[in-house]
Amino acid sequence: MKTFISIGTGPGMGFATAERFAKEGYAVVLAARSADKVRDLASQLTAKGFTAEATTIDTSDTAAVEALVADVKARHGSVDVVHYNAASKRESKIGDQPSDTFVSDLATNIGGAMAAAKAAEKAMATQGAGSILLTGGGFALAPSPDYISLSIGKAGIRALALGLFEDFKTKGIHVATVTVSAWVSPASDHATAVAEHFWQLHNEKPGSWTNEVQYA
Repeated sequence: MKTFISIGTGPGMGFATAERFAKEGYAVVLAARSADKVRDLASQLTAKGFTAEATTIDTSDTAAVEALVADVKARHGSVDVVHYNAASKRESKIGDQPSDTFVSDLATNIGGAMAAAKAAEKAMATQGAGSILLTGGGFALAPSPDYISLSIGKAGIRALALGLFEDFKTKGIHVATVTVSAWVSPASDHATAVAEHFWQLHNEKPGSWTNEVQYA
């Protein structure tokens, strides 16, 4: 059974994307900071007959992110899709935000994504196939002074996807992002639409891969 790892699973786009892949027969691993919340999300999937498990993770801990991907590879035999969905959505102008929280926000918003990409490359290179999917945001295109750390983080997500695309493509690994400019709430049409974009990106044929879809 193919595997799908959701890192930073939330009840909106993260859950919707995990469910989209679960419907296609993927074993889903959900990882987030809150044990109770991520277990509840996994239970919603298993109640529908899907294969899902939950684990906790601090996405600002790059070693933990890398270890998660390696563990799934060891236990399941493959890592087919990694979806990085974590973000610190702190509302703060730069003058109001302490330096330590700014650094911790960036560790979650982009550091964890880089660790996920690094670990996924290692796991997928031996397979010669796989997808690394990153949840981007409209603040990458139009930064907000009220959400400065998130804006910088989403700009980093977009740069990561576009910067790795050509190199990873030579290894059979598809790196792509959905840059989401809409406000997405749980169980919404927006969440379902974003999940479908991720599914379609994963299913693009080699040779016609794209690295970004913009959704508004």
